[in-house]
Amino acid sequence: MAEVVLNGVGVSPGRAAGPVVRITEPVLDPPAGPPPVDPTAEAARIRPAGAAVAGRLRAQAARAEGESAEVLETTAVMAEDPSLLGKAEQLVASGPLPAARAVHEAAEEFVTALRAAGGYMAERARDVIDVRDRLVTELLGRAAPGIPVLDQPSVLLARDLAPADTAGLDPSVVLALVTEEGGPTSHTAILARSLGIPAVVACQGVLELDPAALVVDGGLGTVVEAAPEVTVVTADRPPEAHWDGVGRTSDGHQVALLANVGSAPDSAEAVRAGAEGIGLFRTEFCYLGATREPSAQDQHEAYRRVLAPFRGKPVVVRTLDAGADKPIPFLDQHGEPNPALGVRGLRLGRVHEDVLDRQLGAIVAAATDSGAVVSVMAPMVATPAEAAWFAARARAAGVERVGVMVEVPSAVLTADEILDVVDFVSVGTNDLAQYTLAADRQLGAVAQLTDPWQPGLLRLLRLLGRSAGAAGKPVGVCGEAAADPDLAAVLVGLGVSSLSMNHPALAPVGARLAGVDLARCRAAAEAALAAAEPSAARAAARLELARR
Repeated sequence: MAEVVLNGVGVSPGRAAGPVVRITEPVLDPPAGPPPVDPTAEAARIRPAGAAVAGRLRAQAARAEGESAEVLETTAVMAEDPSLLGKAEQLVASGPLPAARAVHEAAEEFVTALRAAGGYMAERARDVIDVRDRLVTELLGRAAPGIPVLDQPSVLLARDLAPADTAGLDPSVVLALVTEEGGPTSHTAILARSLGIPAVVACQGVLELDPAALVVDGGLGTVVEAAPEVTVVTADRPPEAHWDGVGRTSDGHQVALLANVGSAPDSAEAVRAGAEGIGLFRTEFCYLGATREPSAQDQHEAYRRVLAPFRGKPVVVRTLDAGADKPIPFLDQHGEPNPALGVRGLRLGRVHEDVLDRQLGAIVAAATDSGAVVSVMAPMVATPAEAAWFAARARAAGVERVGVMVEVPSAVLTADEILDVVDFVSVGTNDLAQYTLAADRQLGAVAQLTDPWQPGLLRLLRLLGRSAGAAGKPVGVCGEAAADPDLAAVLVGLGVSSLSMNHPALAPVGARLAGVDLARCRAAAEAALAAAEPSAARAAARLELARR
């Protein structure tokens, strides 16, 4: 029988082989009737169910560490979210619906809105589905969904995995993860990397194989169907990274290694991981779900808590990345036929100049109080005119160093003019890939198109690197591409001067750069640029990086 080889997106390096345990999706479609005899008593069951689910998740979080503990704690908070539970209580009363059905329908409203929003918000839809299923099973008195206890080392195969389930995995018995859906920026992908479990996502057709055993390469993104009696190969993971905390190549070329953060706890974790600063501070946490604009004082205090751990160090703050892809109720946004191409990021800031001005003022005040060396950048900048408008506004507010995000191809093609009016640029590779390849970054069916190793994307980055070099101004990368150690070396070879990532990736990336010189990074970049497709680009770059 011919060997069946499938290609997905490798999101966590390492190679393993072994028997498959297939995770079936819970079929949870609770009945809409009969209506409760006592709607008040039925509604009263919902919050205790949320507390019970949250309690179990927090107990699991207490036994976990780092990123896994954070995800479990976040899921616990969602299980007690008053907006979700309150909506379900209303449906019990107005339906009247049984509690389980009310929770299911309330969660579906949230999931629909998140998926329609796209971008970072769409990534959270899987989290809500997980919480929904846990709440429904609690109310129905069934066993909670999740991964069964494994009686032997196994490869887990699923349509998708909930982040909370991934966070609880034991790397000593989970050889690898393979999912048919999902993408490289999902919580599941990030957790797999932090746990050191080889993983391939967006592997189309793998569920149709119904394999008894698989050989998985999380670096190359390949999944091979194996005979049932395949020899079990415990995950051959990259060696533990040892990094001295200074971002540089082996010949001393400096590359700042920074963290992506979105909250004060994120900032504290980044410090513990040795981040040299923050390359992307997402400020949306102050706004999402708010029914009215947070006051300047509230913003000031929230930002100060994030900045304080990085006193004396560089921090890049991104202004509100809101709009159709991240609905903010108080901004009176209207439905758009294509949210990803709508009024978002800086475009919304130009509509609501007062909101932008108040945020800039709060950022400047927080920078002064915290002692961090703060720069500010705007999201979704498409033209030099937009860059100039933002730079003037930010400098008028007291910002000394101003930059913009490069997330659409037009910003690369007009980079010379943009760099004339700003001090730096930072690439959001997730969105740049999405807009360059015309592929929704959250859609598993096209996940291979948004692979950051796409030669078309790398060629755009080469153009940007050349423009930045000619202007004598820095260019950073703050998308998930920066978290791939081999791709990080390629990015340095393309002229990138700083890399920002989720904190678990800092040591592996730092160790990889410390093991190669700048000339080798440039040779790896040239090899990747010459490739025709992502897997070939990845393989060619690795071959160059392995040369001595």
